[in-house]
Amino acid sequence: MKDQAFLHKLYIGGEWRDGTATKQLDVKNPFNHELITTFKLGSKKDIDDAYKAAAKAQPAWRALPPQAKRQFFEKAWQWVEAHHDELVEYLTKEGGSTRLKAEFELGLVADFMRSTSALTMAPVGSILASPDPEKENRLYQEPVGVVGVISPFNAPFFLSLRPILPALALGNAVVVKPHSMTPIMSGTMIARMFDECGLPAGLVNVVPANVEEIGDEFIEHPIPQVIAFTGSSPTGKHISEVAGRHLKKVVTELGGNSALVVLDDADLETAVNAAVFSRFTHSGQICMSANRVIVDEKVHDEFVKRYVEKVASLPIGDPSDPSVIVGPLINVQQAVLLESQIKEAVEHGAVEALAAKPRDGDSALCTPTVLTGVTVDNPVSQVELFGPAASIMKAKDEADAVRIANATPYGLSGSVHSTNVERAVQVGRQINTGMVHINNATIADEAAVPFGGVGASGNGRLNGAASIDAFTRTLWVSVHHGKARFPY
Repeated sequence: MKDQAFLHKLYIGGEWRDGTATKQLDVKNPFNHELITTFKLGSKKDIDDAYKAAAKAQPAWRALPPQAKRQFFEKAWQWVEAHHDELVEYLTKEGGSTRLKAEFELGLVADFMRSTSALTMAPVGSILASPDPEKENRLYQEPVGVVGVISPFNAPFFLSLRPILPALALGNAVVVKPHSMTPIMSGTMIARMFDECGLPAGLVNVVPANVEEIGDEFIEHPIPQVIAFTGSSPTGKHISEVAGRHLKKVVTELGGNSALVVLDDADLETAVNAAVFSRFTHSGQICMSANRVIVDEKVHDEFVKRYVEKVASLPIGDPSDPSVIVGPLINVQQAVLLESQIKEAVEHGAVEALAAKPRDGDSALCTPTVLTGVTVDNPVSQVELFGPAASIMKAKDEADAVRIANATPYGLSGSVHSTNVERAVQVGRQINTGMVHINNATIADEAAVPFGGVGASGNGRLNGAASIDAFTRTLWVSVHHGKARFPY
């Protein structure tokens, strides 16, 4: 790796500095546990400094012409292209990404940067008619000011930039609290990118911090008006509750328990490939992953046979090996949790059509598990499995498949497979989810298409024009062109 002299520091007001908290954070490679770097974490004072720096920098940025803002996005995607190999290396060593997943993530970043740069030129308002012929109603979309971003670990670079970039494009400043498992790729690498691209100081600030020390200060601080969070549903619920007490807008992308539905007329080869990709990419640590594969009973046995054969053939091991598909989970604690969830599923009647191999106690590497005989009353069907384990559920017909798909509080992504496209669309529209993909994987993201879930999978939408609603406020300005008259 290249020099890390600044990547283990806070970035506030355009300056790299140590945090002032009492705790430190060791960042380790999840595969071999090698120490990557150590952070001196941020305190409540550091958070206050960061928000104040953002608030100070934002007015001048807001006033900058769109063309001038856009140049920084152009520089940013050129920076990503120039540092491609280094970014892949950090995604692998810090986050356990396989080469396939790292390349996929950086591809999303490149597309997203190009698309989001157009938001600098987005319409800033509209005019609505009035019943008074001498009056017009102008609606302006104004920046909210400062946005607080709380980042995840699973696709740290892309999912951190997803709220950061549109917030900036729409005239806001940002303070980022990166995930403790990936503070470089969800935080300081982003700060480095903008710093080297010449973004004005204070517009992006990064404060790695320990929640045990700062509590809810990042959310409760009076400066940010919007909090964007990507992560687990329980944490998202807490953040929403705290932000709600302070009347702040919250945009959340939370957990998933996505269903991939295979109808009786599906192309099984395509369905199997889509289902395996949807479950085992990044070792199952993607919110859109197909936790549940719901298969019509007429094709169930043949599907299971093909699915297990393909999963059993997946290369497993060191994510730095380009051929590996299944690498480590982010830490040992997640591996232990996954094993306990699988054990509970078996105790409630699930069958291990493919059982994981015994795991070394200090390893975060879990081999794949495929469970069959899973029903809606099995606990495993109600939780997000963040690891390489899949549940296959048998449906009597398409109505039963919809019932099973909707038997969860989550609703992020989904997929329906059928050789009759319109039949698949009609089934997909009955699933309570934010997104559904026909004859494809549940893992999909496009820069211009609204992304988000329902229920326990979050609130709000990001990407493209949807980000305007997330990071601006609507201002009504009425203009009376005549002589206004009043009743007294």
